[in-house]
Amino acid sequence: MKAILVFPPQWTPLNPHFSLASLYSQLKNNGYKVGIRDLNIEFYDEILKKEHLKICMNNSLKNFDHLFKELSKEFDKYKGSKEYSESFQKKLAKYTKIKEIKEKRIGEFEDTINFVDEAVSIMRDKDKFYDPQLLIKALNSIDTALEIASMPFYPSLIQLHDYNSPFFKLTYESIKEHCLDKTTNMFYEFYERVIPDLLKESPDFIAISVNSSSQIVPGLTLAMLLKTQKKCHISIGGNFWGRIVEPLLECPEFFELFADSIIIEEGEKPIKEFAKYFEGNLKIEDVPNLMFSENKVVKINQKTVPFTLNELNPPNLEDFPLHLYLTPDIVLSVQSSRGCYWRKCSFCDQDFGQNFSIKDIDIFVDELKYLNEKFNIKHFEFIDESVSPEYLENLSKRLIEENIDINWFINARLEKEFTPELLKQSRDAGLRMMLWGFESGSNRVMRLINKGIDIDNRFEILKAANDTDIWNFAYIFFGFPSETKEEALETIKIISENTDLISSYGRSIFTLGKHTKLRENPDKFSITRILENKEEFSPSYQFETSVGMNSREISEMAQLCTQKCNEAYNNPLWMYLRYREILFLYISRYGAGTIKNTRVNS
Repeated sequence: MKAILVFPPQWTPLNPHFSLASLYSQLKNNGYKVGIRDLNIEFYDEILKKEHLKICMNNSLKNFDHLFKELSKEFDKYKGSKEYSESFQKKLAKYTKIKEIKEKRIGEFEDTINFVDEAVSIMRDKDKFYDPQLLIKALNSIDTALEIASMPFYPSLIQLHDYNSPFFKLTYESIKEHCLDKTTNMFYEFYERVIPDLLKESPDFIAISVNSSSQIVPGLTLAMLLKTQKKCHISIGGNFWGRIVEPLLECPEFFELFADSIIIEEGEKPIKEFAKYFEGNLKIEDVPNLMFSENKVVKINQKTVPFTLNELNPPNLEDFPLHLYLTPDIVLSVQSSRGCYWRKCSFCDQDFGQNFSIKDIDIFVDELKYLNEKFNIKHFEFIDESVSPEYLENLSKRLIEENIDINWFINARLEKEFTPELLKQSRDAGLRMMLWGFESGSNRVMRLINKGIDIDNRFEILKAANDTDIWNFAYIFFGFPSETKEEALETIKIISENTDLISSYGRSIFTLGKHTKLRENPDKFSITRILENKEEFSPSYQFETSVGMNSREISEMAQLCTQKCNEAYNNPLWMYLRYREILFLYISRYGAGTIKNTRVNS
């Protein structure tokens, strides 16, 4: 049995993705022939080159007059823009973009094309990367370079952190349209070169990991093109699919066009059982967590209890192109627990489809030591939903005892058990940054969230972390059901007035996930109506409330937060570093206090 595991675009191309390294390890360590391809980093590496960008720009400029003629044929001065077909609107968006570049940005684009190879080199250079001026210039240039690479396919736009189109919707018809449309789908040429290489070793199956909405079009385009070859079984996995099982059950065409099967929820055990099927030792009906179509009827096999974390092999990086990622030091994702030990926050559905599991300290420390010694990994991101104070204490003791020289960061809850003594010990063990679930400045909203912490004690914990030179990152969001403008302003005020303790923050807009606890008692949160999302493949619901802000007001509060906090933080370096992995590397190199006090001249 031969398998190939593929990670498609688009994901931020800074480090190997956890799922690919974990699944690869489970198959390889059990004696199966398995290959991996991180097509995400391969794609970025291909398009972020001078010659490629020159072709993209020249072809787009040559197409300008042709686009004008096409639009002129359909133009009607009595029509509003939304009265035109979607095809016309896409052409108009592309024409408008190219016109802007021709008239205002041609010099900027030419400079970027000439600098892009150097920009990529800076991202991978162990000295230049840690020079803030060079890094910021490189990041800005790569932004523009990706804009150039997207020009022939505009309004589709690829960035370091996203791939999207304003016309894309999470419906089956929209997904199919965007996968089939070569005028806006920028992955065809790349895949046509890659697919023969994927198939040359005659794999029995190819598993494609799709973990976010930005991977849907590129991931399914790859699956679709592979499926037309009819040379092997094409399966899709990733945490996105377990959240939309119901619409998939009603869509047999999905399996005809895109994939032979889908693995839902935790994939390590199902993919091992799937391998037995290809060896002829198991019926497809007995492969757990598998969805497939038979005679145009979608079936889903019985789910299995996933492996505990203790049963999993450590991530394996043997065949990863580590030199291609856009940081000089890999920040590797590891997992000491799956799910959340609290599991009571009303807004959260992150642990949906997960069985709570904690990795024994001995096993986890051995894993960190192995990854450090085998692959020279010195920087780690814990992807746990939250690390408990007790686990943090035991882990820190062991890392210090065994003199394991690594840096790491975690997600955590603002619990009083994070004492100054524990945080000091953890800092000595390599903890450099903590991502706290701060959520809101309103005590009423926090009580509705059911965070289970002493709300009034939060700043004591932040001060203790700050005093030990640990970076405090605060997650906040706006738009929780029934949140008022005044309560949103409390959140803005508490962040902007405490920049000495809140080192940085990340804001988002609340969405009602299909599997949150909010749905169980909507009246408590002033929710009067929960609506089925018109986009059937969306993992969230729309809703209405009797009190609180409307969508326009929520957006205004989020924008006001950005404005006020930009003023309060006064042009800090961390805002220009953008990605938490890059911020973490800078903190590890220079210390939290130094980064916090560094400003960028505008």
